[in-house]
Amino acid sequence: IPALVNSSVGSSCGTTALEGAKVCAALATKKSMNAWRMATAVDGRMGRQEYALASSVYACGMHHPSQSDTTRLVRRPFVGGNWKMNTDCARAAELADDVANGGSRHAPTVDVAIFPPFPYLHATVHAVGHRAILVGGQDLSAHAQGAYTGQTSGAMLVDLGCRTVLIGHSERRHGLGELDGLLNAKLTRAIENGLIPVLCVGESRAQRREGRACEVLREQVQGCLSGISAEQARALVVAYEPVWAIGTGDAATVQDVIQAHRSIREVLADLYSAPFAQSIRVIYGGSVNANNAAELFACEEVDGGLIGGASLKSDDFLAIVNALCS
Repeated sequence: IPALVNSSVGSSCGTTALEGAKVCAALATKKSMNAWRMATAVDGRMGRQEYALASSVYACGMHHPSQSDTTRLVRRPFVGGNWKMNTDCARAAELADDVANGGSRHAPTVDVAIFPPFPYLHATVHAVGHRAILVGGQDLSAHAQGAYTGQTSGAMLVDLGCRTVLIGHSERRHGLGELDGLLNAKLTRAIENGLIPVLCVGESRAQRREGRACEVLREQVQGCLSGISAEQARALVVAYEPVWAIGTGDAATVQDVIQAHRSIREVLADLYSAPFAQSIRVIYGGSVNANNAAELFACEEVDGGLIGGASLKSDDFLAIVNALCS
């Protein structure tokens, strides 16, 4: 298989690539983790950035089905730790090292990511080293470059060693007034730079009381994905984070989560296709901790979690990772 990939990359219009594509399709139906990267590598439509994405995804063992594969494949779990505006440089490096030591053993089956504050990204990437932990930004600019004081571009994140990024966290939607149009532009920049975008959506307590939770989720998903093709969005992770549950200790019930995740998949199916909707990972965030993680992750609709406060202690975060793996 490695020889096949090596001979195919760079000559995707050749006979070897065509034969390789047949092999990749067969492997994909057998749920091979390598199949998506191989199929992408030998696809004649692949561009430079798509290959960069394929390579970075392959490096951490992620599996994404190709657009043409209509078989429902097993979605690879994703768990991320959002450190928000916490830690200092020394603590960030120490925490990253602890998470990498305990979490990298799950790399064959789970994507484990950490999102440190911007000033500590370099220290965090250095602490993780070559271990299979994703490091990501908590935000990125809607612009590629230019006179945008205080902003950080997708290219800068990649240059630092990031492979994923949060987009539209409620603390930015509601705290800083970021709207779907802006988040759509940020999502586009993330995709252009080969970053795995984690798109956060969720309703407020008032919107839930008004019975508008599913309506709000539909508006947010549609607005953020406007003009983005299924091919572009195939690495997308959607994080359902009800605003009323974030940092409050008041986690959503299992039924609340199931209903919300199904609503999100319905929107994705309407925008793209049912197979596409089933291939996208939808994770939950909102007061997830070591005590409730197992119950939440046992739901078929839940593909992992975005963890806030509990990610600041390595033992607590790794307990959540272990709950996802079990």
